[in-house]
Amino acid sequence: MKLYWSETLNPRKVCAVARHLEAPVAFVHVDLAAGGSHAPDFLARNPNGKVPVLEEADGRTLWESNAIMCRLSEAAGADLWPRDERQIDLLRWLFWDAQHFGLHASRLYFENIIRPKLSGAEPNPRTVADALGQFRTYAAILDDHLAGRSWVMGDQLTLADFALGVALPYAEAAQIPLGDFPAMARWHDRLNELPAWREPFPAIH
Repeated sequence: MKLYWSETLNPRKVCAVARHLEAPVAFVHVDLAAGGSHAPDFLARNPNGKVPVLEEADGRTLWESNAIMCRLSEAAGADLWPRDERQIDLLRWLFWDAQHFGLHASRLYFENIIRPKLSGAEPNPRTVADALGQFRTYAAILDDHLAGRSWVMGDQLTLADFALGVALPYAEAAQIPLGDFPAMARWHDRLNELPAWREPFPAIH
């Protein structure tokens, strides 16, 4: 399998899962600044023009980061994607992250890190204020849920942890107020104990 990636949030969680599972994938870097995700051969793999993309040995491709994480866990025979009734609860957290918590964390990441890097523009203060307010609302829910739990779904690491935590390594630069949520901060400290979480991206050759 080949995993097409770049140094952004959605590829980060997929690369972290792949490395954590020691999945037999070849990492293929896509240079977004050079337009690599809009090249014809890449668009043939993902018409959305986005990374990550997983290409199977038979040429089939899979896009959407959460789906790719599930596929990697399934292929490895791992329990990050459970094979029982916990799947429904995991899907609940993946959808909640995409629609609420992660959505607003990624807005802060984009405004405070990506926008200045790409265009040299200052963050939009109205967007930042709205994203920060929304993030605090949903972070309080996650913080309350994590109190007394090691991981999002209890005592076991799952794909929910990789998905929900993906913006938090950039908390300082993205001005994400991680320190205001102690249970969430402790949870992220546990994620940082995983080598694949700390260093998810392979070397670029």
